[in-house]
Amino acid sequence: MDFLLSKNTEDCIFKSASSVFHLNFHFSTTMFEIIPSIWLINGKCVRLKRGDFATEEVISHNPLEIAQAFEGIGVKRVHLVDLDGARRGEPKNYNILEAISGYTDLEVDFTGGITTDGDVIKCFEFGAKTVTIASAAAKNPERFAQFILSYGREKIYLAADTNPNDYKIKIKGWLTKTELDLFEHIEFFYERGLKHVKCSDVTRDGVMEGPNFDLFKEVLDRFPNLYLAASGGVRGIDDFKRLRDLGVQASVFGRAYYEGKISLADLEEFISKG
Repeated sequence: MDFLLSKNTEDCIFKSASSVFHLNFHFSTTMFEIIPSIWLINGKCVRLKRGDFATEEVISHNPLEIAQAFEGIGVKRVHLVDLDGARRGEPKNYNILEAISGYTDLEVDFTGGITTDGDVIKCFEFGAKTVTIASAAAKNPERFAQFILSYGREKIYLAADTNPNDYKIKIKGWLTKTELDLFEHIEFFYERGLKHVKCSDVTRDGVMEGPNFDLFKEVLDRFPNLYLAASGGVRGIDDFKRLRDLGVQASVFGRAYYEGKISLADLEEFISKG
């Protein structure tokens, strides 16, 4: 068994041949992040309600322009969602990933249909800073655990998306419900070195009914060393503040901005105040 200390001293972990065990102490200086989400279908930026593809609305034919607007007010990272890839089980919108990575300094977290080592490598080659994986983690947990070890826990994120009515994990663009319990699913990978989780209440996504604060608090209580990005339901800047005060490290949002409930000026002011 080997003792490992990360370069930034955020985490100390024990690594064995089969798993990674977290120690009971943790050092964190992470600032709260706001992470705009850009959802893609056929190269266009779209929005959905509760992940329902029948509610698709095209926001823009130029996702790069949207990303550049976010960069211009101080955003550091975007969450780029390849909905085509999520449905077909293989990423498709590499050209948009390449454009945003090449023409901005944004860190791009890419998700949608990432299944194999080849997919992961290709995402990084096209400029992704990190990748977020849902379906492959649910269908082949050992492979996803190997991704964490192979590419590093700062590069591989878990998407844990659920309906709080039953806390079952949903995958394939939320089209498929599994029998996996949310907390057991996270715990399996947490014990194997997972650091970053994006958690969504799919019933709140795209409807601006407010984040599920109780859900995110329970995730934090159970897994205090996780970096949690909360997704779904943001209505305005006050929701960012409440999530930050709850201890959440990041908020992934979209519709509130695209519908004009949050402006670029609002985001810039929030970022500038830290």
